[in-house]
Amino acid sequence: MNLKKLTKKFVATVTAASLGISISLVTLPPPPAEAIDLGSVAGIIIGGTIQKQQVSEQLNALNNTEEGRQYLFNKYKEEYGVNDDPAVNARMDAIMANLTKAVGEVDKTIYDKPYLYFVSQDKSFNAFCSFGHVMTVNIGAINNLTTDDEIAAIIGHEMGHGQKDHTIKANKKRIDKAIMAGVASQAAGGTALTDIVASVVMKNSVAHGDRKQETEADNLAWEYIQHTNYNLGACAAVMQKMAELGGEKYNSTIFNPSDHPDTGKRRDNYANKLYEYSGKHASANNGVITINGKTFMTVAETSSMSSAERAFFVLGNIAAAYHNKHNSSEAYVQNGTVMLGAQPIITPAEGDEDAQTLADRLNAIK
Repeated sequence: MNLKKLTKKFVATVTAASLGISISLVTLPPPPAEAIDLGSVAGIIIGGTIQKQQVSEQLNALNNTEEGRQYLFNKYKEEYGVNDDPAVNARMDAIMANLTKAVGEVDKTIYDKPYLYFVSQDKSFNAFCSFGHVMTVNIGAINNLTTDDEIAAIIGHEMGHGQKDHTIKANKKRIDKAIMAGVASQAAGGTALTDIVASVVMKNSVAHGDRKQETEADNLAWEYIQHTNYNLGACAAVMQKMAELGGEKYNSTIFNPSDHPDTGKRRDNYANKLYEYSGKHASANNGVITINGKTFMTVAETSSMSSAERAFFVLGNIAAAYHNKHNSSEAYVQNGTVMLGAQPIITPAEGDEDAQTLADRLNAIK
């Protein structure tokens, strides 16, 4: 098989469709005429089988060969533009290095197909993992998030998709559903099969699967973050940010409404995980932190975070303290930060109670 020729034919059409560009390119070679009787149902079935095999070969080339991955990587960079800000790229490189190591502790196959990634110039709040572990994070997502922890939570979700091959699995399902209708349409002189494939593969630049896959990717992100030094509360915090940006059922292009669970439910899923991680000692609701059934504090909002979003970071620290048994130590103040054993809990901001008051209360209720 000539991979270069095969990849170029398919990727050009697929990429154009995925980016919302309406053009007509070279189509897949049709099955031999003698193999198909276009006037019969049997002929349509045979034609569909042949075309599905060709499509499967092309998808595999994009997903699993270095040539296909690099071709797709370059197509995305051409379309979205590459942000070359050194500071932004240094942040991205550090986050990807940390997460790659974390994923490797859970799933060593990441080293068989390392992620190809870049920061795009797109100002929308979006990130996606495409075929072949090709990942894009828009500068708009980075600019909307205050911390590397939240960026890591989003990327961890996308790496969850990548590790489980959700993108290609979802597209194969979609192609299988459309393929017979497409061949039948051809029999009547209608749409070319390649146009059918292009319309279902990598739609809107990111091909998500069903809600079960989205939940799996969320849960994998949680698992990966546990193997880093990022705050586990960031997973819930970023969902809180999403909800605040557009309402409780907010879904940006990173979370397509058709395939992602409700943002509030995803936040609550992570909040419950934090509660369990703390040994069922600590929780957060609308900015109020509760420990052992007693109010610890109401977290103040800042210029970059709401009370509810920031509270999940505080909860992440408290959950880590309990999980790692630091609660057996006394809370104290060190350089303006409330500590519980070796675990920092909170550095009070304007509007928060002072550190000593919080340390004393923590000792009383922990």
